[in-house]
Amino acid sequence: MADLNFKHLRYFWMVAKTGSIARASEQLHLTPQSISGQLSEFESRLGVDLLRRSGRNLELTDAGRRILGIAEEIFTLGDELLEALHSDKARKPISFHLGIADSVSKSMAYRLVEPALRLGDTVHLVCREGRLASLLADLAIQRLDMIIADRPMPANLNVRGFSHLLGESGLAVFAAPRYAERLSGEFPEMLDNARFLMPGEDVAIRPKLIRWFDSLSLRPHIVGEFDDSALIKAFGQAGAGLFVSPSAIADHICEQYKVIQVGRIDSVIEQHFAITTERRLTHPAVVEISKSAREVVFTNQK
Repeated sequence: MADLNFKHLRYFWMVAKTGSIARASEQLHLTPQSISGQLSEFESRLGVDLLRRSGRNLELTDAGRRILGIAEEIFTLGDELLEALHSDKARKPISFHLGIADSVSKSMAYRLVEPALRLGDTVHLVCREGRLASLLADLAIQRLDMIIADRPMPANLNVRGFSHLLGESGLAVFAAPRYAERLSGEFPEMLDNARFLMPGEDVAIRPKLIRWFDSLSLRPHIVGEFDDSALIKAFGQAGAGLFVSPSAIADHICEQYKVIQVGRIDSVIEQHFAITTERRLTHPAVVEISKSAREVVFTNQK
């Protein structure tokens, strides 16, 4: 079987089914001479005659009939295999393994990823959250298709990857209504000595935010530092202090966490990136996320 040439077997099968080399050559889009030569080589390799002349026609030998029966099974199974693969591809969703850096707002992550969910049953989302360095390690060994992060891929890492800017937004400052009532003065002066929940050291906007405070000589009372964006909002919702989030999703933050927006910091820009191993985006979910980010999420900011 190691020496069996399945191309020769198909030629023999087609000749046996059509009854002549001429008709088989039409089906296979080959010359009769080519098929005749291939059949001779096939018979020589097998060491038996498969066809014999009967007047102007060809008829099968006993060996030819046995091999034809086996060939029918082989090519029927082959057709079933191709049909099964085609059927699986048609109904099996494409896996989309997504990493989300824990410094990214969960509300922003949902707004960015939600368009991929609208692709329906064609995409199966597998989502993982963690520190960017850990996610990049998984991206390098193709455990992830894409990472959403608040910074581009660090240049000092030996990882093949490309950072695609999804969009950028200023910051909005939020407070629980009962805490907002205790604030005095106009924004941004009200931030001075106010209880404030500071993004952690892994969050890209933290140093920008600190420089902004320094530029206005503001000294908020930092009551906590949080790497996790959902946790900082939970504390803010409970009235522990003010917190910031991208102004692009301000309405969503107010509605979800029942907080109010007390001001905006348009000069502090938060960016969001899609990090992939592809220079050009090709995965349907990644393409949809990128398109929606440009056309919906980061446009019409109030």
